[in-house]
Amino acid sequence: MPHPCIPAEIELALGLDELDVPSALRVHIARRLGCSIDDVPEPVIVRRAIDARGGKVRFRVKVTLTTEADVPPEISAAVPREVKDNRCVVIVGDGPAGLFCAYELACHKIASIVVERGRTVQPRRHDLKSVLKRGEVNPDSNYCFGEGGAGTYSDGKLYTRATKRGEVRRVLELLVEHGAPHDIMIDARPHIGSNRLPQVVVALREHLQQVGVQFRFETRVVGLDVNNDPPGRKVRAVVCADGTSIGADAVVLATGHSARDVYDWLRAAGCRLEPKSFAIGLRCEHPQGLINRLQYGAQARHPRLPNAAYQLAHTEQGQGVFSFCMCPGGFIVPATTEADAVVVNGMSLSRRDSPYANSGIVASIRPEDWCQAGFDAVMGGVELQHTLEQAAFSAGGGAFRAPAARLMDFIERRGSSTLPKCSYQPGLASTNLDEVLAAGRLPIGDRIRDAFASFGRQMRGYLTQEAVLVGVETRTSSPLRIPRDPDTLQHPDLSDLYPVGEGAGYAGGIISAALDGIRAAHVLARRFDTT
Repeated sequence: MPHPCIPAEIELALGLDELDVPSALRVHIARRLGCSIDDVPEPVIVRRAIDARGGKVRFRVKVTLTTEADVPPEISAAVPREVKDNRCVVIVGDGPAGLFCAYELACHKIASIVVERGRTVQPRRHDLKSVLKRGEVNPDSNYCFGEGGAGTYSDGKLYTRATKRGEVRRVLELLVEHGAPHDIMIDARPHIGSNRLPQVVVALREHLQQVGVQFRFETRVVGLDVNNDPPGRKVRAVVCADGTSIGADAVVLATGHSARDVYDWLRAAGCRLEPKSFAIGLRCEHPQGLINRLQYGAQARHPRLPNAAYQLAHTEQGQGVFSFCMCPGGFIVPATTEADAVVVNGMSLSRRDSPYANSGIVASIRPEDWCQAGFDAVMGGVELQHTLEQAAFSAGGGAFRAPAARLMDFIERRGSSTLPKCSYQPGLASTNLDEVLAAGRLPIGDRIRDAFASFGRQMRGYLTQEAVLVGVETRTSSPLRIPRDPDTLQHPDLSDLYPVGEGAGYAGGIISAALDGIRAAHVLARRFDTT
């Protein structure tokens, strides 16, 4: 047992070399508490972050000093069991919301069928190569659609603002149990990487298949079979593109933020949709060495330090411009789902060791903004996305080449005579990006330009001709929300339909989407009264 003066948990600041010294933690703890090193039990690091404030880089760690687990056993005890066939939930979408919903349902022995329009991990890789190398996109299998959803090949970031730490920890534990590195349990900004996450996704799917969960890939849902008889409208099946139907006691809609056709068939089924704010902008890429020097200073080459990230934000007249999905040591990738559109996103491999750092620089867009620009009150956000994506495709000249300009040239409202090397494989086309953004009939370019002036003050050296801006970044989140009852999670216009995750407007990343899928599973388990 620990000495009475020893707390169960303590936070420390450590030098960059001290994590490699086994006794360093206990020395710091003893010094902090004014006790003997012999009174300090073996510390266990449960949280680790890099602190580069004040010109001195160090690690900030949280350690536990007890031998008891810091998570109640019941949180991680539930495991999938052989599912029963008397109830069946159809889950549309195999992203984190759908996959973790199926996992949690299986823990309650509830059968589910996961229906995914895209392909499994391995053949999906070939579809990505087609976009990168040949300028050809499979509209159902690409960076956004396929096994594991958009996150599978878009970095595997696990940052979240969710405050229920036990639930977040359960998701992280499940990822580790299926092959993710243990470091995600302690890093303040956990990340798996686009080379490792596919293997984790496959392991989760294979685990569920062993207990009877069904997966149907390359199966696109095109509508709902609705029973309109009293006392109310209910979903009884999903209709697939091949003309078949899959009957269901409940349908969980977990389709992600880019499945625009889903909104069309929901409206056809009489389901209301609600507009919501989202963000649009460009992706900014710097040499990673420059970002390291700006963030770490003289310690930039220290071997303990990973490639540096950054987070920037600027607000003016109540509207924000901010860095989004920052990828240190990463790549810019074509995230289009359509043949005549250019969409960019960022990703990193697990080592984050490319020579480039990239981040979305995006401006928040409200429904009232796009209404003032003449777009539809409800569907206007989707229309705005599509308009800008087509403008980017036209400016790029085809084959998914992306319009681009050096950062300083964009600030000066001009195109670039030359462009720096860039990680975006389909290639760049030098363009006046203001002309591309102007297609949206909103002052997006001016807002981003104003934000760069602020970013240059926040991070001296960030504004440089070495940086390149690549357009357009439009798929930050869904511009629509599919309404649901706050308690039952069912759509108010259609019983047995459960909208979840990013595409429904209730999540903003892998972890929050997984948590929303788990929440839906808990609601369904209570409804079916399983034990």
